[in-house]
Amino acid sequence: MKIWVDADACPKAIKDILFKAAINRKVMINFVANSWLHIPKSDYISFILVEQGADIADDKIAEDCTSGDLVVTADIPLAVRIVEKGALGLDPRGRIYDKNNIGGISDMRDFMSSLRNDGVITGGPNSFSNKDSGKFANSLDKLIVIKSIK
Repeated sequence: MKIWVDADACPKAIKDILFKAAINRKVMINFVANSWLHIPKSDYISFILVEQGADIADDKIAEDCTSGDLVVTADIPLAVRIVEKGALGLDPRGRIYDKNNIGGISDMRDFMSSLRNDGVITGGPNSFSNKDSGKFANSLDKLIVIKSIK
């Protein structure tokens, strides 16, 4: 299993958790972004710089990930694409995207977007918290353990 990270909007706390997981668990993690990212020197951590532009990093991840990989992203359209390829998604708040739930999550995203386009004030997500980081770390650890058993 490789882990792919949609790194442009990934919170620093999540990147730090991923850096530690790569080194401690010896799992390959690819950070993909359209701006430079400082990463620790490790055989298990790589950085892929893509061109500037909307969805260029998403396209790279969707193209290169394979069945059984894990993609860290909060981007629902990217999550749909990678789940269709047999990968799993994990958002920075610890929610797992898989074939059983991605359709409903995508539908809700589209519905909320439609409401906003019609002028309905829907509010946004809560601020990212330490509790979110903890949920992410727990979900990541479970997924790594499950994949290493298979």
